[in-house]
Amino acid sequence: MDINTIEIFKEALSANTVNYDGGIIALPFNLEILKWANETRDILSCARVPSKVKFYNIYAINLETPHSVCYGSAEAPVTDLQQLPFFQPTYVCVDGDGTVPTESAKADGLNAEARVGVPGEHRGILCDHHVFRILKHWLKADSDPYYNPLNDYVILPTAFEMERHREKGLQVTSLKEEWEIITEDQDDEGDTKPLVSSISVSHVGDKLSPRAEACATITLHPQNEGKQHVELNAVSVSVDA
Repeated sequence: MDINTIEIFKEALSANTVNYDGGIIALPFNLEILKWANETRDILSCARVPSKVKFYNIYAINLETPHSVCYGSAEAPVTDLQQLPFFQPTYVCVDGDGTVPTESAKADGLNAEARVGVPGEHRGILCDHHVFRILKHWLKADSDPYYNPLNDYVILPTAFEMERHREKGLQVTSLKEEWEIITEDQDDEGDTKPLVSSISVSHVGDKLSPRAEACATITLHPQNEGKQHVELNAVSVSVDA
């Protein structure tokens, strides 16, 4: 923070107060806190991870995040700095997690093994299934050795139902399965209609195997906030041996 900015903050907050438990407390710009912040920044800028420790960075993305702020305008400039806290500001936003811009989250200054952006909110990613999958992979607790969190997507099963029954000499099997595909791709193509595709196969049957037919329909819903819902419905019918 340069000297001009400090002077602006000091003047803008020179008459600032808060009401606490019925009392009015003066709350001007605190230079001591600024000093501590600068010292902390200097320490962090020199910090290094020990050579035997691996560092990974997971951060949230795809939310508008304030980057800079503007008070007043050319037509209505701020003439009294003490009125600055009461102005309605205009924010310039960039991609981030709603709190920290993406570029700041990536700029850890450390020798990272990997940096992965996950669609989500600043604190919300702590409960995100995608993050858990990435952590399991990095901890070598993932059953899929081919999964790569840097360029892959995550498929989360959300529903699975299967039913079998016999009716009039036929064996009927129905299957319903749903997934959510989570990707880093946030492109919105504007298509709000789901894509539906079907396939049918049949087996005529012979002395060794009975006649059978099967039909499957897959529905791919439009992507929304990095998630794409997929539904599979399938039915097979065979002659009960």
